[in-house]
Amino acid sequence: MKEDQHRFLSLSGQLPARLTVEQVAWLLNCQPHDVPALVAARLLKPLGNPPVNGIKFFSTADVQEQLKDRAWLTKVTNTIIQHWQRQNGRKKDRPGTGSPDGHRPMLEFAERVVTG
Repeated sequence: MKEDQHRFLSLSGQLPARLTVEQVAWLLNCQPHDVPALVAARLLKPLGNPPVNGIKFFSTADVQEQLKDRAWLTKVTNTIIQHWQRQNGRKKDRPGTGSPDGHRPMLEFAERVVTG
């Protein structure tokens, strides 16, 4: 959450009725890029029917109620972990990735050039 939002919330003492992705992430103590995985897993439901690539808002009351549920928080945590394990696993499984950064090792390239 941005500094000015945090300052506003501390002065007003309450959250707005609708939360942005960044605000939901802040309340859940996760990153904004984790929220789409939670929406896909149906652990968070955006308000209305936003387009897939549109801005999404979430009900503050719904999120605050879910925050009290330990089982729901466990599902959120496991969903985020599994999402990033899948994402990182796909990077490792790509053909031609000889190193962690996805580039082929220089030695392998040099051997192909020499043996041609």
